[in-house]
Amino acid sequence: MDAADLGRVIGEVLDAASSRAGADDTITATLSELGIDDADRTGILARVQRHRDELTRLRRREHELAALFSSARELAEVRDIDALLARLVTRAHEMMGTDVTYLSEFDIATRELHVRKTVGSVTPQFQKLRVPAGMGLASQVADTRAALWVPRYSQYLEGIHEHTIDDAVSAEGIISILGVPMLSEGRVLGVLFAATRQEHEFTPEEIAVLSALADHASVVLQTANNLAQLRSSEDEARAALDTLTDHVETRDRSNVVHQELVHAVLLGGGFPQVADTLATALGRTVTILDAESFPVASSSDDPGTTAVTLPPAVRDAVTTSRSSGHCCRVHGDPSVEVVAAVTAGELFFGAVLLSAGELELGPVDERTIERAAQVAALLVLQHNAVADADRRTRGDLISDLLDASPERRRDLDRRARARRVVLTDLTTVLVVVVEPERRSAVERATASYFDGRGIVGEHEGTIAAAVPSADPLATARALHAHLVAGADDPVLVVATPSASSIDDFSGRFDTGHRTARLLDALGVEDGAVGTQAYAPYMVMFGSDPEALHAFIDQTIGPVVQYDAVHRTDLVSTLRAFVRNDASPTKTARALSYHTNTILQRLERLKSLLGEDWRQDEILFRISTAVRLDELRAVARRRPRD
Repeated sequence: MDAADLGRVIGEVLDAASSRAGADDTITATLSELGIDDADRTGILARVQRHRDELTRLRRREHELAALFSSARELAEVRDIDALLARLVTRAHEMMGTDVTYLSEFDIATRELHVRKTVGSVTPQFQKLRVPAGMGLASQVADTRAALWVPRYSQYLEGIHEHTIDDAVSAEGIISILGVPMLSEGRVLGVLFAATRQEHEFTPEEIAVLSALADHASVVLQTANNLAQLRSSEDEARAALDTLTDHVETRDRSNVVHQELVHAVLLGGGFPQVADTLATALGRTVTILDAESFPVASSSDDPGTTAVTLPPAVRDAVTTSRSSGHCCRVHGDPSVEVVAAVTAGELFFGAVLLSAGELELGPVDERTIERAAQVAALLVLQHNAVADADRRTRGDLISDLLDASPERRRDLDRRARARRVVLTDLTTVLVVVVEPERRSAVERATASYFDGRGIVGEHEGTIAAAVPSADPLATARALHAHLVAGADDPVLVVATPSASSIDDFSGRFDTGHRTARLLDALGVEDGAVGTQAYAPYMVMFGSDPEALHAFIDQTIGPVVQYDAVHRTDLVSTLRAFVRNDASPTKTARALSYHTNTILQRLERLKSLLGEDWRQDEILFRISTAVRLDELRAVARRRPRD
């Protein structure tokens, strides 16, 4: 074989040595061409294999070093922590050649390890896996701070198994697992894992490579922690500065609001200025209600004139504010955010309601709301003082006007004109009856309704109004509708006949007062009535209204008792009989019964009321008792609160 052939053969041997597929067969054939015997060929093949393994190791090492250098450069260049961790796990996956590679981060507070990044995983259960403290291979690596691997995880006995971990590993099909700790200054930051879906023995070189990448991942996590701490410190400093700035701004705004609220009291701005000032400062709709939930003022265009029905959550907040003395947040109602009760000691005057707004209310703003409520209370006390003085003046005027003594009316005309009331214009006396605790409020409402067109005041336990009116009963009905609007509390308004002069007012009031007492005895406490309708009964019972009950019982009591015992309705028949001129035929027609049926019932009534019950005098008393009993029954059927 010449030199050229020898060179060609040696080249083929070297090329085959660098190759993998069919390398040994090529080398053997080439050596046979050279005439080398079997023993020498075996030795040459062994040396070639050693050189091939070394070459493979060096190439892999070169690849690993290149990957580590790339990872090191990324540590200095990449600022996105999540992206950098993802690249590290991906690079580890490529370098290790495993099926699944993942990074679990260590939680110092709970000592749990939770999977943060994965490559090759196919199940959501594994990608979101959390390993409790002391469980599984991960906790063993974290506790020992050393690399650990198991050829078959299902046969791993050194650590404590947990079914959630075992199920996730089984679902992923993992057999062999290698885990290396991620450490920083002796503190565990996490564990980097490489796993295969077939049994595999991890070499020291593979452990070293994964450990090097784990060190890089440790730098990333430590950097992330440091950045998080710095960011947290920066955020705290910024928050402190913002808080201080907001506090200064809020304090300045509060000072301006307080000055304007004081002006509302000193300069007579009143409730509208309080509402507008607070609304402008806090960017909210402000409504001020009185103790009966009627709007006193509002920053909106139309506060309304009827009582506001407060939702339960708002009512509860007002109650809480009233007891605590501080404003209260409303939970469960989007229309109102904050309320502050308007109080003075034990007295309750109403509430300040604030809607939701863009400005977040702080402690200083809440004190401002409370200050506004206090100013509102001062305004109420101020108004009450003026109203009490006015009420006393009106009370003196009405008492002098309704007194029978002419001496008390000598200076009355001058005092009435001081209130812009001309006594000769007054023609009607109205009597308004309510419970004593509501008398002051109803008196103010009555005076407000007539708006200076008369004299209204408390007199002899009732509210008396001397007003001009062409139709007293119509005026009484209109006043009643005004007083009960938006409320369910009963009010009785009694209209007396028109008077020709103020000298008749004393007698008119006496008639109205006695009529009210008669109606009270009957249980009538709501409505608008005229005294003429009850004049016959006033003649009989005006001096002793309670006697009418005895009169009813003595006159038709047996019929009432018979109905109660036998569950009949003879009283209705008796009412229809007296209402239809004591005619059986008309009574039968009115009740839609046959005349014979009515005659039978009249016979029963005769047995109860006596043989002479249809004589004029007796029938008159029976008719009177029947009408009074009907009035009493209507009053008892009326629903009460």
